[in-house]
Amino acid sequence: MFSQKVSDFLEEWYDTSDRVLVKTSGSTGAPKPLWVEKRRMEASARITCDFLGLKPGDTALLCMPLDFIAGKMMVVRAIERKLRLICIAPTGHPMTAAQGMMYDFTSTPFASYPVSLPTEITFAAMVPLQVYNSLQEQQECQQLMKIRQLIIGGGAIDDPLAETLKSFPHAVWSTYGMTETLSHIALRRLSGEEASEWYTPFDGVHLSLTTDQCLVIDAPHVCEQPLVTNDIAELLDDGSMHFRIIGRKDNVICSGGVKIQIEEVEKALHPHLSVPFVISKRKDPKFGEVVFLLYESAEEQDFSQAISSLPNYWQPKYCLRVDHIPMTETGKPARKEVERIVACHASLGKPIS
Repeated sequence: MFSQKVSDFLEEWYDTSDRVLVKTSGSTGAPKPLWVEKRRMEASARITCDFLGLKPGDTALLCMPLDFIAGKMMVVRAIERKLRLICIAPTGHPMTAAQGMMYDFTSTPFASYPVSLPTEITFAAMVPLQVYNSLQEQQECQQLMKIRQLIIGGGAIDDPLAETLKSFPHAVWSTYGMTETLSHIALRRLSGEEASEWYTPFDGVHLSLTTDQCLVIDAPHVCEQPLVTNDIAELLDDGSMHFRIIGRKDNVICSGGVKIQIEEVEKALHPHLSVPFVISKRKDPKFGEVVFLLYESAEEQDFSQAISSLPNYWQPKYCLRVDHIPMTETGKPARKEVERIVACHASLGKPIS
């Protein structure tokens, strides 16, 4: 049961060790174990709570797995800020839960007891899929809109979803971070007049770019050494350290001497495709690499009209139908597995005219 996982983590948190074992998300390879210092997790939790204005007695919702850093950090934030944490088993529809387990950290020792839902939620963290699913049903959407501080991480937020969230009455944020930064080091507003594509880093975070435009994070409160990421980014030149993410260095397709960012192609295609899909690459004797479209559907699809909206050099040359697109445990496309499927079945790829 999920409540047992919470209890196990709390036991680990309060033991005599100064470290906690977590694992990476696996978006670019197999998940890897990582030992992190509890004091750095506490520092990260404190900064997030301060940024969002959370105070003792506020109610938080944990609806994410505890296997990864995002779920663990929700518990640590509740401990650090003395929140009342409602825990429910991870599900794609968190707003449908009828009951959860409350961990009340306002008292020492903390108290735990069952609680009925829905109830007022001050703070919650979700992945994009959970938010998307909740928006499809009116009752779930109404409950989602009542959350006063909602952070979304673990995957890309496409334009249609961002546009919907812009009208939310309370604060909705997209997070930027990774396991190595103990969840996020920056947020960008998705709701209201402050909505922006630029991330605001937390105090104490210094950012720079490598020669190939990859983001470098210097955040001594969470990372002992500066971290060179694989994220291609753009920094505002006003000294504010605000930044936006273009895509991952791993996800660049070099086709005929032109560098194509996979995430930009996916973003441009999303409004035109109604089936789940992911962009990858295939080796080509003429161009070196070409854009490849892998899609999930019960039957063959014709994408010729959809891709005509793209620049010529972005247009996928081939497509392949699969029953299921491989995903990581945190709901991201498993890019390496997608590349493997494309490589193994390249001959079956259907040309897109």
